[in-house]
Amino acid sequence: MKHLEGEGRVVRKSQITHRYPHCPRSKTPLIQRAVPSWFIKVEQSVPDLLSNLEKTEWVPSMVKTGRFHQWLASAKDWNVSRNRYWGTPLPLWVSDDMKEIVCVSSVAELKKLSGYEGEIKDLHRDSVDTITIPSQQGKGTLKRVDEVFDCWFESGSMPYASSHYPFDYPGYDESNPESGMSRTEGPGKEFFTKYPGDFIAEGLDQTRGWFYTLSVLGTHLFNTFPYKNCVVNGIVLAEDGKKMSKSLKNFPDPMLVVDRYGADALRLYLIDSPVVRGEPLRFSEMGVKQIVSGVLLPLWNSYNFFAQQAALLKKNTNADSVFDPNIQKTNSNVMDRWILASTQSLLQYVNKEMEGYRLYTVVPRLLKMVDDTTNWYIRFNRNRLKGQAGSAAPKATTNGETNGASAADDEQTDTLHALNTLYEVIYTLVRALAPFIPFLSDNIFQRLAPHLPESMKKSQDARSVHFVGFPTVREELFDTVVERRVSRMQKVIELGRLCRDRRTISLKTPLKTLVVLHQDQEFLDDVRTLQGYILEELNVRDLVLTTEEAKYGVEYSVMADVKSLGMKFKKDAAKIKAALPKLSKEEIHSYLSSGSLTVEGHQLSSEDLRVQRKLKESKETANLEVAVEGEVLVLLDSYAYPELAQEGLAREVLN
Repeated sequence: MKHLEGEGRVVRKSQITHRYPHCPRSKTPLIQRAVPSWFIKVEQSVPDLLSNLEKTEWVPSMVKTGRFHQWLASAKDWNVSRNRYWGTPLPLWVSDDMKEIVCVSSVAELKKLSGYEGEIKDLHRDSVDTITIPSQQGKGTLKRVDEVFDCWFESGSMPYASSHYPFDYPGYDESNPESGMSRTEGPGKEFFTKYPGDFIAEGLDQTRGWFYTLSVLGTHLFNTFPYKNCVVNGIVLAEDGKKMSKSLKNFPDPMLVVDRYGADALRLYLIDSPVVRGEPLRFSEMGVKQIVSGVLLPLWNSYNFFAQQAALLKKNTNADSVFDPNIQKTNSNVMDRWILASTQSLLQYVNKEMEGYRLYTVVPRLLKMVDDTTNWYIRFNRNRLKGQAGSAAPKATTNGETNGASAADDEQTDTLHALNTLYEVIYTLVRALAPFIPFLSDNIFQRLAPHLPESMKKSQDARSVHFVGFPTVREELFDTVVERRVSRMQKVIELGRLCRDRRTISLKTPLKTLVVLHQDQEFLDDVRTLQGYILEELNVRDLVLTTEEAKYGVEYSVMADVKSLGMKFKKDAAKIKAALPKLSKEEIHSYLSSGSLTVEGHQLSSEDLRVQRKLKESKETANLEVAVEGEVLVLLDSYAYPELAQEGLAREVLN
């Protein structure tokens, strides 16, 4: 700057504020310095890189179509050299005038070209820099260049270096380095039976690192990526959203977290987080704790409940609880059929999703199955499992389905059916969960193993859950109708519970009427078949299933999705929003049936509008609590009728 000023060539002098690189450890500014470098040509290969990218599958797919595609499309030539001592030396020997360049492909070739007769076991600079090669062009002696490889070149060479390709493969010809480039002859004949690899997995930041160098080298060598599937995880950040840093001490010690909550809890917390969708995660120790209380303990309690009831059965009848996979053929209990069918649907779903490496869809479904087992199946069948079902249990009402034993079965047979069902569900669950929570799954599996029949003990290695295969789907247990009916029953019960919570009415307090409104008669018929469970669980006396919304004063209103309207219609969005309250009931019903609506000359869809249903305020509806989900509307009469008070007292005494 002083020189320019002295020459009078400075037009303007000022200061600007900008980002500047600092050493991550010492925090001192780095000096930008231009140095001579060696490059691999990449720009000319961009079309091949993009073509090969299309032949691979990525999870999540947005990384492939977004970040990585953009990175490859704008790829520049790769600066592959580094100016340091430690590293893999560039195998380039050059003349003093840099006109003669020899790239050495192997130790054997180096010894041949140099005439070196000693052993070369170490390929670092201190071993090879002293070796020279006589010039073939009369330029004296060729010496190795000073630079070493970018370490990412070595990472990108993993598919070949890990098996020492091509040197350790049959058919490699030391005198002809090109012999390793054929797919059908020489070393390539064996190598390409396992190349490309099935999948790789790394963090989102590797779009500029490992994913990139793997792809560039694979394309240059064989015009293919060295992987078929790429699983990308997001970055785990500190709870404050900053990068985890030892100097900032902004994250808990992982080993203390493991000691406190267990490795399974930490593992499942991470697998069931945005990280597996390629998104960042703000790590929270509370999240790990919630996995323990919300998943691991309920799963353990499910097994523990089974063990207690199996012991009770042994005490009362002197009969061991031995799993019988064939007993389900004679089981007509609707809840048993539901949980078994749900288990098979789960396995089918997991198999399909895991084939696509979609962890982020698998784990939520597995956790839902744990919830269905603990909070629905066991809760609704506790008395049956204890051998106390009797005649007071709820009954299904149509199609021959019952929730208790048939007339020909006694209470003990019904208990055996229930225990057998619970055993199969837990036994299947722990095998399905084994890759995700390996320690707890194995612990429960070991405790379940003694209940297996001798034939199954002999047909599999029961020493560990990790020695048995992933459970196979039992097609004969599928029952989509029962699954649909119970799912709809669950929705009604959840909405009923929500109504009670809003009015702060305990489940111990009996209420008179629950009304379920839905325009689909099949939905109402499905709920009717399981109304006994609904009445029992929600502690209501009457269940009304109807399509007559007008009778209960149901009103509709349409709300705008402001973000969607703004993006689509810009300045007209406000005008459209203002017109929505003026829509007639007929127009709203037309929209609900067709999925489209014209407002102020613009065609609107479900992306733009939200329909809300509520009761018209009146004295008649004052005691009705409303809950809505999708097309289901539930009304709960919250009035405390005096004649029901005695029923509530009796229920408490019995419980």
